Amino acid sequence: MRILMVAARCYPFMGGTETHIQEVGPRLVAHGHAVDVLTTDPTGDLPVEEEVRGMRVLRVPAWPRELDLYVAPGIYTAIRRGAWDLIHFQGYSSFVVPIGLLAAVRGHLPFVLTFHSGGHSSRLRNALRRTQHMLLRPLVSRAARLIGVSEFEADFFSRRMGVPRGRFVVIPNGAEMPAPSPGVKVDPHLIVSGGRLERYKGHHRAIAALPEMMRRVPDVRLHIVGTGPYEGELRRLVATLGLETRVTIGGIPGSERQKMADLLASAALFVLFSDYEAHPVAVMEALSLRRPVLVSDTSGLRELAGNGVCRAIRCNAGPGELAAAMADELEADRQVPDLALPDWDACAQALSNVYCDVLSSRSTVRVPSGGVTWWPPPTRT
Repeated sequence: MRILMVAARCYPFMGGTETHIQEVGPRLVAHGHAVDVLTTDPTGDLPVEEEVRGMRVLRVPAWPRELDLYVAPGIYTAIRRGAWDLIHFQGYSSFVVPIGLLAAVRGHLPFVLTFHSGGHSSRLRNALRRTQHMLLRPLVSRAARLIGVSEFEADFFSRRMGVPRGRFVVIPNGAEMPAPSPGVKVDPHLIVSGGRLERYKGHHRAIAALPEMMRRVPDVRLHIVGTGPYEGELRRLVATLGLETRVTIGGIPGSERQKMADLLASAALFVLFSDYEAHPVAVMEALSLRRPVLVSDTSGLRELAGNGVCRAIRCNAGPGELAAAMADELEADRQVPDLALPDWDACAQALSNVYCDVLSSRSTVRVPSGGVTWWPPPTRT
């Protein structure tokens, strides 16, 4: 079938949603589908059209360049002029989505939407979330299927948007990384905090806990891997605390998967003290390499901890409590079992099943009253 994925950002930008598209898109092509990706280019520097791993990527201008609002009227025009069997909206939080949803509804095109929800560092944006959800509801409710990347996300948006839970399917992100390079060993003093450099991701909390932690683990080091607008603030905090020799901050391009795998595999502990995550790809990648993971007890992170795949600490824990928890993890030298995690092949197959079901039923959504989950959570031990 001819599938159009619509997203505010994709390759070469990187993040959870971008990784999702890069992983499932080529797999859907391998299944025999034709996959186009309609996205934006706020920089004006990227090709208007190119082929990426078998997918045709189409880009339209977006404004403003400095903010993540992605106002892109070209999305509407491209959808109305194109010819696809089904549209898959990847993410919901920018102006790309209402513009695209309106085009799909007016064009009578079947569509599904995966929320890929995340937090935000702006208090104003967070305060407006509920209003945004209510404004989107009339368009979102027209979807043939709504997809959550976790049970938490499906439950949350079912309640928030007043859409029956049975309209949702849960398809988690995959957990897959290259095998570590020969010779890569675990550094017993290395902690990695991964994710975009935004305040809500909580990297500053790991930095603030480091001085207290050094009293128990004198040789501890922290590597923050990611890029984003909060980098300057993080570097200033490092300088203020005199931790320049202890903290490394830097991103790894999405194309350098082996480098990322080697870094994660060398970490004695992976942390994510984020305020909100639906089903973080960074955590899943660390778990796939059997690294111990410590997260905040909130949102989809709580669901992962409840399934026994990682450990959680109070979301408002102070530096001393965080330091003690991280030190405990390092000193425990915990061995992570080979977990039955979802992978990208299963994710792509589940999406293909949804697409086929939608097109075979068209307007009739045949989902059991309790919804559908494509990944049974692992049994706790």
